[in-house]
Amino acid sequence: MAKGAGPGAGADPQQSASGDRRAGATPPDDGQPVVADGMMPLWAVSLGWELRRGRQVILNGQIRDRWWFDDSPASFREVVAGTLAARGAEVVGWWDPVGGLTFPLPEHAERFDRLAAAPPATGRGDGAVRDRAGTGDPGGADSGGGAPAAGATADDGSAPRRDAGEPPAAEPTGRPRRDGERQRSRERLFAARSPGRPRSFDDVVVTVQRLAASPDAATAFVFEDVDHHLPADRPESQLGYLRLRAAMAGAVTPHSAEGPQPHARNAVLCAVGDVGRLPGWFHLEDPRIAALHIGPPDPSERRLWLTWLLRYFDGGRHAARSDLEALVGATDGMAGWEIESLARTSRLRGAPLQKPDKLLELHRLNVNVDPWAQLDRETVARAAHALASRVVGQPAAVNAVAAALQSAFVGVDFGHSGVARPRGAFFFVGPTGVGKTELAKAVAELMFGDRSAYARFDMSEYQQEHAAERLAGAPPGYIGYEQGGELTRRVQERPFSVLLFDEIEKAHPKVLDKFLQILEDGRLTDGRGQTAYFSECLIIFTSNTGAEELRTLLEGREDELPYSALEAHFTRAVEDRFRENGRPEIYGRLKPGVVVFDMLRREHIVSIADRLLGQLTESVRERHRVELVHDTRTLHPWITARMSEPEHQAYGGRQIRNELEQVRAQVVRHLLEHRPAPGSRIRTEIGPEGEVRVTTDMTDPASAADSTGTAETRAMPGIPGSADQTAAADAAGQGGPARTAEGGGPA
Repeated sequence: MAKGAGPGAGADPQQSASGDRRAGATPPDDGQPVVADGMMPLWAVSLGWELRRGRQVILNGQIRDRWWFDDSPASFREVVAGTLAARGAEVVGWWDPVGGLTFPLPEHAERFDRLAAAPPATGRGDGAVRDRAGTGDPGGADSGGGAPAAGATADDGSAPRRDAGEPPAAEPTGRPRRDGERQRSRERLFAARSPGRPRSFDDVVVTVQRLAASPDAATAFVFEDVDHHLPADRPESQLGYLRLRAAMAGAVTPHSAEGPQPHARNAVLCAVGDVGRLPGWFHLEDPRIAALHIGPPDPSERRLWLTWLLRYFDGGRHAARSDLEALVGATDGMAGWEIESLARTSRLRGAPLQKPDKLLELHRLNVNVDPWAQLDRETVARAAHALASRVVGQPAAVNAVAAALQSAFVGVDFGHSGVARPRGAFFFVGPTGVGKTELAKAVAELMFGDRSAYARFDMSEYQQEHAAERLAGAPPGYIGYEQGGELTRRVQERPFSVLLFDEIEKAHPKVLDKFLQILEDGRLTDGRGQTAYFSECLIIFTSNTGAEELRTLLEGREDELPYSALEAHFTRAVEDRFRENGRPEIYGRLKPGVVVFDMLRREHIVSIADRLLGQLTESVRERHRVELVHDTRTLHPWITARMSEPEHQAYGGRQIRNELEQVRAQVVRHLLEHRPAPGSRIRTEIGPEGEVRVTTDMTDPASAADSTGTAETRAMPGIPGSADQTAAADAAGQGGPARTAEGGGPA
């Protein structure tokens, strides 16, 4: 039951000023804004004003939350029912798909039964209904409170009354017949139903329409979750919405309305979580129906909650006023239920009220193990060494990332604003194929011990303006709304993550606006109203901006391009790109995290090639149980010479893989054609003409590094994959003839 909602038909004439506000009768004095005072939430005040303006209301938003009403917490149903009763409703009914028609206030069910069982008054014609509905005076009633409009049928069923001296109105031909048909139709609609309360939705709406259109009693009905009962995408739902809108539009002002005008009509309200799930025409085409959004508690309402719950917080009994105000600001956007749950979290986890950031972190993440707190101090101190073993030739990038990780682990920062920004934000820029993505994966494994903590978003898929909604979810009424956003859903499921936004320069500028909120506030709210917090995430942007001019910088140089010149080039290119997109503020927030990756130097090419060749060897061993040996005496000079060309340097490690693709192709061909037995050895090398050779190695494993095999089969070097195979040397002593193959193309 809603607090303060008595069984009487209206508010007490001697009610206090706070009671006047509950009834929605007193606007704010002198134009001052209304603030929450514990008697009722601000949206309930707005509801009262909308009703007095003659409108029916669709309440949408936080209808599952708790609120303050009459100086104590109350549910949404209790607040609405109490507000309607305080403004004079004699009957407050509540319908929902689960419980059907119920009555949240005592004695209202009995009153409804008496009104529903009473025969409808047949003497009240359309004129009275139209006047009460708002086509007459603004309040729906004149000063007398019940005089019918001109042309309306009198209560005794006689002809309409006229003022003295008023000439009788001309009656068009055929009107008595139409009036008779209309009267019979109205009698059938308002005819008394069979005993018992209506059960089906249609029967409830018919009864509500009849009672709301009668001025004999002040009634109010709320239809909750009607969008679930009548899905908007089903054609059979349209009739139900039409009937409900007719009940809302046909309500009149009751005779019992008291207080200053204008008076409210009998209320027929809807309560839904999202107004976008209702058909647009249901409320947009009728000016008598208004949508009222219920948002989270504002600062004054949160202050009420926290003051009431203060004793339940850890350390709350010793909290100062400044501690309370800091928590009021930190709980922005939280619902009433969440604030109460926050107090429970504080007590359960031993998180004091005086440390709001830590308290909110424990509450939002709801984890017992914090990966950041579980990190070994020695591991963090040696982060640069661990990352350098994964990413070759990038000392500047590795050191910058390691320093940021150490800072995030220690937790020392400037100021304490209550806003939990991401643990780190980097902007990796440089030539393609130099280890930007690999470094992000290495960070995920180092910090969280799990490669699944790494999530990559290919920003080339976000080139259109509307693609920005994929990150935070489609707005209500659009396809994909129920699924939420790809980014927000990921962070809600895995709050401890490394988020990589690859090739950010390809994204539409509107997409960048989403990141501005993440970098500044550390949170992003999706289309469903659910907030994802990025306080435990590492955010990495990668970009190749400026790489297209790299080949021009390298051509004509006899010496290598120094890193300082490369860093200046890419830093300037990134800043220019953000200015061209009209987003310099994003660059300002990312500037401390801009990391320029070096191009691959000659001393690093061999180590990267060896790593790739090792992966190829492991793959052959695992799939075919054949040992693959590489002749590094010929492979190293070959790959170094290939990567010294400027057009190859610009593509970094990917070009090394591209060059070694020739080796892999010949290994595949050899395995298909010769089917080496398990346990045998094959060897790769570069021939005198620069062609790739694959041979069967018949030598002792101890001397494999110095041998090229016992027999060969050559391929035409000018035509990759061609074969001019010959018989191998006699190998009867080895258990049978052995064959070798050699193939390749021009280097």
